[in-house]
Amino acid sequence: MNRTTLSLIAVATALAAVTGVASMSGPDGAEPTATAQVLPRPVERSSLLCPAPSVSDVAETTYTSVTPAGTKDAGTDGAAELRESTVTLVDDDKPKDDGKNEEKDGGKGSGKDAEKGEGQGGEQGKSFLTLKDPGTPVSAEAGGAEAPALVGTATGRFAPGWTAQQTTTVPVGGGRGVLGVSCTAPDTEFWFPGASTQKSRQDYVHLTNPDDSAAVVDVELYGKDGLLKAESGEGIPVPARSSVPVLLSTLTGEAADNLTVRVATRSGRVGAAVRASDDGGGSDWLAAAADPAARVVLPGIPADATDVRVVAFAPGADDAELKVQLVGADGTIIPAGNETLHVKSGMTAALDLGSVTRGQAGSLLLSPAGSRATPVTAALRVVRGKGDKQELAFIPATGKIESRATVADNRAKGSTLSLTAPGETAKVKVTASAGSDGGEPAEETYTVKGGTTLAVTPPVPAGLKGSYALTVEPQSGGPVHAARMLELPEDGVPMFTVQTLPDDRGTVFVPKAREDLSILGGQD
Repeated sequence: MNRTTLSLIAVATALAAVTGVASMSGPDGAEPTATAQVLPRPVERSSLLCPAPSVSDVAETTYTSVTPAGTKDAGTDGAAELRESTVTLVDDDKPKDDGKNEEKDGGKGSGKDAEKGEGQGGEQGKSFLTLKDPGTPVSAEAGGAEAPALVGTATGRFAPGWTAQQTTTVPVGGGRGVLGVSCTAPDTEFWFPGASTQKSRQDYVHLTNPDDSAAVVDVELYGKDGLLKAESGEGIPVPARSSVPVLLSTLTGEAADNLTVRVATRSGRVGAAVRASDDGGGSDWLAAAADPAARVVLPGIPADATDVRVVAFAPGADDAELKVQLVGADGTIIPAGNETLHVKSGMTAALDLGSVTRGQAGSLLLSPAGSRATPVTAALRVVRGKGDKQELAFIPATGKIESRATVADNRAKGSTLSLTAPGETAKVKVTASAGSDGGEPAEETYTVKGGTTLAVTPPVPAGLKGSYALTVEPQSGGPVHAARMLELPEDGVPMFTVQTLPDDRGTVFVPKAREDLSILGGQD
């Protein structure tokens, strides 16, 4: 080895020492380890995607956007804006569709424009909703079937914890109900246990592309016997800055309940959510579940739930034997007759729990029944009311709140916050933001006993006008999982929706660099 080679190696090693080396925190939320000091820093850019809310002419949708106040070192500059995207694609030989005919064309679009990233998704949409200050939400309303899908970006002081919510009320028709969803960050893979292709259901997966180039997506359906034959779900094109709805029943000839949908991109990234509508049974959004894990928590089952069904999927090579527990107001119990759930590898399993909460709000905990820890993903289908007065919602598995989580569009009445501490007792601070049209922030601290779920009416801003946001921050103790239920009853129907509160990932860990050139000593 000559001197030139030795010098190059020395320089490279010195650069590594100056820069510092660190490992990020893992999926289990463990603290990062590092050979150099690692510091949390606010994120500088966030993206959110909101699907087209409805195809009903009588739908009314409220969009709400907020960034929590008080993020340290976030700076003084930046912006947060949601812009309209194209809602649907159509075949070349059909007229352009404004979203009203979404159910007619089944979301099947023109591959030519999609592959180029051109056509309906090729131009930047107009501005729809812009934040003015962190800590104060803004809202906008849209009516009918033309309410748009939105693509948004936040930078600088608006980026850490930026949250948006869309809430749609459909008072009549087959899809009547309250449909709520927290707008999602783009990613390359999503899991949706709880979907269906039965005749009574109309389930659409909405794929929204935030980028300037086209994305290509595969949609897979897994039932009780494994992967369903769905060749048309492969290679779905999603043009730039566009949203494509795909009717699940068009992907397979099998009418099946209790399906798990996997959305995975071949190229690019998308946001994804499933809009589920049950004839006579209500409708709501099914948000993506947390990444598969050996132990999952599904928080926020309403106290008056009349029917609860858990749907689980095991994506790995091993079967999962799960212990089923209800984390209630007074402790953790095993539902009688529903002690375990067996989930075969690559298959979906379901368990009907009935009115499991029996008048007390709770959360479901799935954990290994034996020594083998097999990752699973899961969601709940929850029903309130009975007969033609019933309404449904979905609760996906959600991770613990590492440092902070926020949910937008809370009203003066009708919001219930569920806080679950499946392990040790936890202390939690809940902050109500200012109102979108006025009001002063409020704050409350709660103690959640270990092994219980605490359901509370959250603090309301003094002098509230408009809607407000809730921010949840664990202060001490064990892990906390959270969900918010919003009730908007109409004509005797207990319409509601539930949004879980995953960590907002408002900070990232950055290695603190220090200069160390001692390694160069002794080199010729």
